[in-house]
Amino acid sequence: MNTPSDPSTTGAEPLSARETFKALYAHARPHRWVIALGLLCALIGAAGGLLQPLATKALVDRLQSGQTIATILLALTALLMVGMVSEALGTYVLERTAHSVVLSARRSLIGRLLRLRLTEVERIAPGDLMSRVTSDTTLLRAVTTRAIVSGATGAVAFVAAIVMMAVLDAVLLGVTFGVLLLVGMGVALAMPKISQATERSQEAVGELSSGLERAFGAFRTVKASGAEERETARMQAAAQRAWQHGVKSAKWEAVASSAHEIGLQLAFLAVLGVGGARVASGDIPVSTLIAFLLYLFYLMEPVYKLVDAATEYQEGAAAISRITQAERLSAEPPAQQRAVAPPAVSRPASVRFEDVSFRYRPDLAPAHHGVSFEVPGAGMTAFVGTSGAGKSTVFALIERFYEATGGRVLVDGEDVRDWSLPELRSAIGYVEQEAPVLAGTLRENLIFAAPGASDDDIREALTRAKLDSLVERLPDGLETLVGHRGSKLSGGERQRVAIARALVRRPRLLLLDEATSQLDAVNELALREVIAEVARETTVLVVAHRLSTVVNADRIIVMEAGRVRSVGTHEDLVARDGPYAQLAATQLLAPAQ
Repeated sequence: MNTPSDPSTTGAEPLSARETFKALYAHARPHRWVIALGLLCALIGAAGGLLQPLATKALVDRLQSGQTIATILLALTALLMVGMVSEALGTYVLERTAHSVVLSARRSLIGRLLRLRLTEVERIAPGDLMSRVTSDTTLLRAVTTRAIVSGATGAVAFVAAIVMMAVLDAVLLGVTFGVLLLVGMGVALAMPKISQATERSQEAVGELSSGLERAFGAFRTVKASGAEERETARMQAAAQRAWQHGVKSAKWEAVASSAHEIGLQLAFLAVLGVGGARVASGDIPVSTLIAFLLYLFYLMEPVYKLVDAATEYQEGAAAISRITQAERLSAEPPAQQRAVAPPAVSRPASVRFEDVSFRYRPDLAPAHHGVSFEVPGAGMTAFVGTSGAGKSTVFALIERFYEATGGRVLVDGEDVRDWSLPELRSAIGYVEQEAPVLAGTLRENLIFAAPGASDDDIREALTRAKLDSLVERLPDGLETLVGHRGSKLSGGERQRVAIARALVRRPRLLLLDEATSQLDAVNELALREVIAEVARETTVLVVAHRLSTVVNADRIIVMEAGRVRSVGTHEDLVARDGPYAQLAATQLLAPAQ
């Protein structure tokens, strides 16, 4: 199939500030009551700290007047203990909730990504999608819990401290405000830079994941081509870009952090100077200056929390933008029912194409235009033609991997768009050209499409696919691990596993996309006999590139440039279709689409 992809990005528009906030709230909303508990604990801790300067002022006043200070010391100790316990409880609650937010986001995103339409998966690099499930969701952990609570408690504590400082001395508060204005300027400068750098760093991490997935997916080819150094350079370049943007984000985070710390230190010096003069002039007692300075130091924590919350929000906004873009990709509807294995005896399915047209993308030439044919039921139908004729596209449209842009595809006389996807696909066994085998055991691969299959079903499929002797040789039989993408099996064995997997499902319609291309002559002959046997009770459609596959087919559909040129048996077509006769004379060998 001719389906070029754009692996760079989703191409989605960046989120506005309002959309970002709504998306973040959507992730936090299911946990709002637990977050509220964490906020309450944080506020209790903040209240304890807020009362300590007043208690200290009372302590100084009592010392100056010669009164006992035991009660004040006990009160300060109690405030300290309550604050510590409350902070610890709040921290645990929030960390636990943060992990729950990440878990929920990953569950939702995984379910969405596995239902993506093929057009989306072919447009975006798998590694980039994987990074959205892994690294991007991790950034939600802080912003949906700690940032919310830190921002809320920081704001409340900041306002409360300012009120208390105003009560103590308005002049010193004015001096403090003048200096703290520097904090806002530094933070306002840094926040957009942090968000931009974080998003670009995450994009680079996605490129790195895509490169690794690409290399491990063709590991033997990489080694045989001597391409290790080139692939290493590609991935190291992505890692370097992630590092550069990460460092840039760290730089602006340092600016934001330093701005508020320098501002508070300058405020302390200014208050100390002005306050000392006011104490010397008798305008305020020394206890008031001490309490004010303690509140000024107390302000460091809520200001730090506000800056930290803003920083985490910017990082989370970058992550939520990428996550939301992935959630907006076109996906198949969720299954409304579980697909179950069809009964042991079932009628074969009929297939009909009515003037079907289709193109993979608007900017590409049509893969089908005006394709019409009918397969009434049981038997074997072979599709032949040169590369790019549209043979494999027939199977993709039957499975509804893609939707026809014109005409109708019917199974059992019903438009496939009117079938529920689980019901449609549970009736079909599909063997791809590449015959993929998944990491895991041989048994897990065989029952992948029919998890309820019995041992008898598995044995029958193994025998039919000529895999029984292989199972006997394996050290752990069906429980033997087959390796990543079936790397411990030969190409022919992987192909037979894929065929056996389809047979275990007992399909009413079996689609074989050149399913014997990697088999030797003996096994190919044996498997052709199996296919012929299956075709007596099942509708079998085969994309063929070998003459031996089609000579005994009940019907052959010859495709050319996205159209059906002729239909008939091998003998009929040789007699009346010159191009087919020429194709047959070359053994129908053609490169896979």
